[in-house]
Amino acid sequence: MPIDGSIINRLARALGLSALTALACTAYALTAAGQGGTVAVTGDGTTSSTTKPAVGDTIPDDDATTTKGKKRKKSPGAAAAKAAAETHDVGPPPTSDQRAIAALVNDEPITGFEIEQRAVMLSGSEVQTRAKANFEAIVKNPKTSERLKALLQDTARANQGKSREEIIAIFERRKKEFGMSLQRQAFESARAQSLPAMKKQALEELIDDRLKTQEAKRLSVTIEDADVDRIIKGIAERNKMTLEQFQKQIGGSLDPIKGRIRATLSWNEVVRRKFGPLINITNKDVDKLVASTSTSGNDDVELQVQRIRIAMPAKIEEHGVAARIQEADKIRQKFTGCPSTASAAAGVPGARFEDLGKQRPSAIPEPTRTLLVNAADGEMLPPTMNEGSIELWVVCGRSVVKAADEKRNQAEGELKQREFELMAKRYLKDLREDAHIEYRIDVGSR
Repeated sequence: MPIDGSIINRLARALGLSALTALACTAYALTAAGQGGTVAVTGDGTTSSTTKPAVGDTIPDDDATTTKGKKRKKSPGAAAAKAAAETHDVGPPPTSDQRAIAALVNDEPITGFEIEQRAVMLSGSEVQTRAKANFEAIVKNPKTSERLKALLQDTARANQGKSREEIIAIFERRKKEFGMSLQRQAFESARAQSLPAMKKQALEELIDDRLKTQEAKRLSVTIEDADVDRIIKGIAERNKMTLEQFQKQIGGSLDPIKGRIRATLSWNEVVRRKFGPLINITNKDVDKLVASTSTSGNDDVELQVQRIRIAMPAKIEEHGVAARIQEADKIRQKFTGCPSTASAAAGVPGARFEDLGKQRPSAIPEPTRTLLVNAADGEMLPPTMNEGSIELWVVCGRSVVKAADEKRNQAEGELKQREFELMAKRYLKDLREDAHIEYRIDVGSR
């Protein structure tokens, strides 16, 4: 027997069928239920489900391989796949893409599952942005409103004989489930749009991590689990989360971020051991950085400067200017250091030597100020025109006058870090060139 349409209308008015608006406000905050695997959570809490490879699955060999370095005689089969999967919990049957070996790095496999985990971690903010946009588009779609109205009608029709309050309660529960399904739809669509590009980046990062940890193992560098756990705990605390909340936020598993942190820590120690004795930061380098980063006009340093000024007549022809510049160039050629400045200027018409002593950079006009700060001690700058004369400036020394020890230590640490990063980049490039790397599948197409 068909239900009276007036009942549905009264229910609609009771719900305000601004129910759709309520759906838009609340459904996106709901989390999708896990589907027997790892729940992947993006930056703002959106989730998806990814399955884990089962231990012992056989990964078929792929003859169509692209090799960087020497070609492999034999690709590892089930044994390598099992070794790669043993770090994961046993879950439902994995997909073929997750089970496949995507790359080999010196015989060590990288699976599709690892790439997917890393890609989810890398793409959190991008996926979240797209998922929100997708969800808003779904909610604004007239078909969504029609589906919600049909859901109300179906609820009323299936619960004839019950009170209005009971029907409304049942509908609210179904509306919540409906919102969760829309959320999953929005997220899965965003994930499908974002992950292919992120998988390529994820694979390259995982290859680098393998090379770093392999080199650390070769040099007997070990990282304690407690060090990794302490860093993860610190990250969670800085984001005002418990460890459990943080784990859910980054995808339901700490394995990807633990692997990344372990590779980074071990690599830092490898680089420090190998290149630490080769890095030499001088006091002059520190003084220059302190001066160049000062917020008080470079006045954390005093410069010991000299100047030669070659006066020019009030009225002078163009060839006369050129002649004075040539005289300035001759002075530079005679200059061999600060003790020779006065004698180099001697005999030049209109030239006057000045020993200006210690000067704060802020007292010297630009662009001369910056040139002096960045010049080497004992260096004479090229000639410049200033207030009717040609000037030759000389830096004879410098001293820090206000920088605290902490500031100097910070500057020294920054300079060392720059050197370490440069050497580490070259070192990793060399390891890649010497490694046997097989790209077995095109992850960007999956």
